[in-house]
Formats: sequence, structure tokens, C-alpha cells
Amino acid sequence: MEAILIGLLIPFAGTALGAAFVFFMKKDMPAWLQKVLMGFASGVMVAASVWSLLIPGMQMTDSIRPVTIGLLGGFAFLLLIDQVTPHLHVTGEAEGPRTHLSKTTMLSLAVTIHNFPEGMAVGVALAGAMSADVGMSVAGALALSLGIAIQNVPEGAIISMPLRAAGNSRWKSFWVGALSGAVEPVGGLLVVLLASIVTPAMPYLLSFAAGAMLYVVVEELVPEASQGPHSNVATIGFAIGFALMMVLDVLLG
Repeated sequence: MEAILIGLLIPFAGTALGAAFVFFMKKDMPAWLQKVLMGFASGVMVAASVWSLLIPGMQMTDSIRPVTIGLLGGFAFLLLIDQVTPHLHVTGEAEGPRTHLSKTTMLSLAVTIHNFPEGMAVGVALAGAMSADVGMSVAGALALSLGIAIQNVPEGAIISMPLRAAGNSRWKSFWVGALSGAVEPVGGLLVVLLASIVTPAMPYLLSFAAGAMLYVVVEELVPEASQGPHSNVATIGFAIGFALMMVLDVLLG
């Protein structure tokens, strides 16, 4: 039970740590640093999707169909959420239905939407570790949790720093950035509580979480990291993030 609690809270701690950057940086985040962090986050999420979610999902079934259905379902779910929910990209571009919500609110919605599948992914991995029929290890689940937490550090900073630059106080910017990650332990806990029910559907759920995470990378992080100057440093950040998550998963999994 202690390992489960730690696994659920680690990603949220990563978001809060990143949001705390607002207390130490007086000016806007440099463009090159933002590119590096976006690339790094993308690399971590892609590696986690492959090694911690898709491959274990494939190993649980003799058919590729459950993994394929779950993967496409994850993409479709996030695409639908993006279409029906007003939100703001990190670059400041609004998307979704027209609304009178403030930029702060829309930015918070965007991060909350995209954090939920990450929390669900951790919950699925922890639920798999709890079940003797799945064959996932607690260390592997914690590796995924740690990888997502590492990815959340730059994400928290990317959220809090623009809010501060827009005129919000440091504390408000911090709390908005930190609380955007609060949905992760909630989503993870819901999956863990339903562990006995979701075990037969584990291949679907693992690949669904992978699809949702990959959607965030393709739709949000990679386009914004590759536009304008300093795109090369984003590529370097991706390589480092991918390699780090791969090593964590292999060593701890």
C-alpha cells in the first residue's frame, strides 16, 4: 500500500517542483530552455509509452487487436476532449469552442486534460503490479511514475512561468501550475480502486494510456518545440529524455 501511495504522488510532486521555478526565475523562461524542456518531456513520454505501456500490453495477450484498439482509443479520447473543451496551448493559441474564460483558466484546463491520462497510466501500471496474473513489477510501475514525474517538472515550469509573465502573482502562478497535476493521483487512484475489475482489460488500458500520452506529444509538445529558432536543442532534449526513461524502465522494470 505504501508503494502504491508513493507511486500515485510522485508525478504530482514533479509538477509542483516545476511550478516552483517561478520563485527562482525573475524573467520569462528563455526560449531555448523552453524548447529543451518540451523536447525532454516528449522523449520521456514516448519512451514511457513504448517500454512501460505498449510492450507490457503486448506481452499480456496473444493478439495484437487489444493493443491496437486501446492505442487508437487513447488518441480518439484526447482528440474528442480537445475538441469539446476550451483550452490554451503553451504558445498562447486558443483551441476548442469559443469561450469567455480567462487565459489562466484555459491554460489550466489544457494541462489538466493532458495530465489525466498520465495519472491513469500510473494507476494501470500499479494495478498490474498488484495482480499476480499480469506479471508487472512494482519497480516497473514506480519507474513509470518517476519518468512521468521527471516529465512533469518542465511541464510545471512551462505553465507557471507564462502565467507569471502575464501579470499573475508568483503564488498564484505556482498554485495553478502545481494543481494542474492534482488530477494525476486522482485518475491513478480510480484505476487502482477498480483493479480487480480492470485486470482482464489491462492490455486495452495500457495501450489506451499510451495512445493518450502520445497524442499529447504529437499534438502539443513536438509542434511547439520544433517551431522557430532553437529547434535543434529541442531535439537534443528529446534524445536525453527518451534515453533516460528507457534506462529507468530497463533497470527498474
